[in-house]
Amino acid sequence: MSTPDLPRPPAEYPVTDRVKEAMAISMRGCDELLPQADWLKKLARAEATGQPLRIKLGLDPTAPDIHIGHTVVLNKMRQLQDLGHQVIFLIGDFTSMIGDPSGRNSTRPPLTREQIEANAQTYYAQASLVLDPARTEIRYNSEWSDPLGARGMIQLAARYTVARMMERDDFHKRFHANTPISVHEFLYPLMQGYDSVALKSDLELGGTDQKFNLLMGRHLQQEYGQEPQCILTMPLLEGIDGVDKMSKSKNNYIGITEEPNTAFAKLLSISDELMWRYYTLLSFLPEAQIAALKAEVAAGRNPKEAKVMLAREIVTRFHGVRAADAAEQDFHNRARGGIPDDVPECTLSGAPLAIGALLKQAGLAPSTSEALRLVEQGGVRIDGAVVGDRALKVGAGTCVVQVGKRKFARVTLTA
Repeated sequence: MSTPDLPRPPAEYPVTDRVKEAMAISMRGCDELLPQADWLKKLARAEATGQPLRIKLGLDPTAPDIHIGHTVVLNKMRQLQDLGHQVIFLIGDFTSMIGDPSGRNSTRPPLTREQIEANAQTYYAQASLVLDPARTEIRYNSEWSDPLGARGMIQLAARYTVARMMERDDFHKRFHANTPISVHEFLYPLMQGYDSVALKSDLELGGTDQKFNLLMGRHLQQEYGQEPQCILTMPLLEGIDGVDKMSKSKNNYIGITEEPNTAFAKLLSISDELMWRYYTLLSFLPEAQIAALKAEVAAGRNPKEAKVMLAREIVTRFHGVRAADAAEQDFHNRARGGIPDDVPECTLSGAPLAIGALLKQAGLAPSTSEALRLVEQGGVRIDGAVVGDRALKVGAGTCVVQVGKRKFARVTLTA
């Protein structure tokens, strides 16, 4: 891999092929890398001296689970970790109590200590599905933020101006819209920037919405006499709807601990165009291999085959090869109208049982009337055969009942 027009660092740090490769890996899929010349210098120095760089990613545990949108920056961390650098997974237990105002048009409610601790318990365990736990430094920013105290907070706040703070896009918009801005929200970027001082980071990663906060780290490091960090921003991944940023609240997400069959099916549901963005930001395949695959699809190869490859890679990463095999088979079974392997089972009494009552009791329809409507529409099958009679009564025995494309139940009826 190569990166054109690289700024050249000082002669004492030669740009070797390994440095060029590290630069290309750094820039793959990123939105911005600032300043590129400084990062190249740091990479060349690390290569020449054997001293790994300190790379920081901070996440506030505002929710108990991580979705694949979060893994865009985690993937970049892993790539840099595999180059031999020291990655620091920072859990923002202190900053969570302030609430990140990034991209907000109103004040974010701060979390309680209990909420933060509960969420933090699962955060690193899930992040470890991407990062190498044995080579990851885990820190909590309460380590240095709590001891800072009122005096230290005042001294920190003196290192930045209100005018500069108001240049921030979300603050600027809220101010001119007469939307309240709480004073404590000004403290968030200051405290995130101070994390970089405390950790002496060489590079900080974040989403594009974090650029202001990341630049604050550079500023404060200079204020405290440190070499300023570089910043690397990654795009915000669109959800499976292809419109909004991936978010649980918009129900367009894929959780990294989500049931494998569901995750596989969701990945197969994305558009052909969005698939290539997912490849760029989520896949670990070499860029040349992705480009070749894209060319094959453009030349006539079925894009579904490429989508299956992507789904297999991601499900394997979080659940293992066997789960990916089973999820792919389940998907093909459903696509052919077949019966998946993970059909829930239930036993009902009262055979022969009217089809409407059976569907309701098996949890396949919310009511008898809705069940009969589904029958009339041809949306109900028993052992693969369409049920066309709303007066049907099902006798004793075991059968697989299907409603629509995705609802199944293996029902055992007794007298």
